[in-house]
Amino acid sequence: MLQTILSIAGKPGLYKLVSRGKQNLIVEALNETHKRMPAFSTDRITSLADIAMFTESEDIPLGNVLAKVRDHEGGKKASVNWRKASAKELTDYFTKVLPDYDRDRVANSHIKKLLQWYDILIDNGITDFEKDMAPTEGDNVDDRKE
Repeated sequence: MLQTILSIAGKPGLYKLVSRGKQNLIVEALNETHKRMPAFSTDRITSLADIAMFTESEDIPLGNVLAKVRDHEGGKKASVNWRKASAKELTDYFTKVLPDYDRDRVANSHIKKLLQWYDILIDNGITDFEKDMAPTEGDNVDDRKE
């Protein structure tokens, strides 16, 4: 499921892959508008399945981190208001969710983005984060880590 959920650099929120065109992807916003629009090869498009969080030992796929947040929250939206939370509140919360995360390489902005994405996914009824996390061959997305 996470391989069809996309983040597009410079555009807020998350997008669902709807279709592939000749030189673009058709994506649908995962918000109340559900607006469809093209995403081009010049956009930095990243599948959530390709993102991992840094830990002290090895990188953990984002799907596993989202599942830990889901388990911590009991399947409900995040108890921390990521918009207004202080740096200490964010690090205290994330330490409960992922105790061995790399504090040097995971910035507060990454934790905020994770919680924002988690809330968007929960609002859209997407809760099975571990299923089908591996990207499919030929996906046109960046391979970056956050």
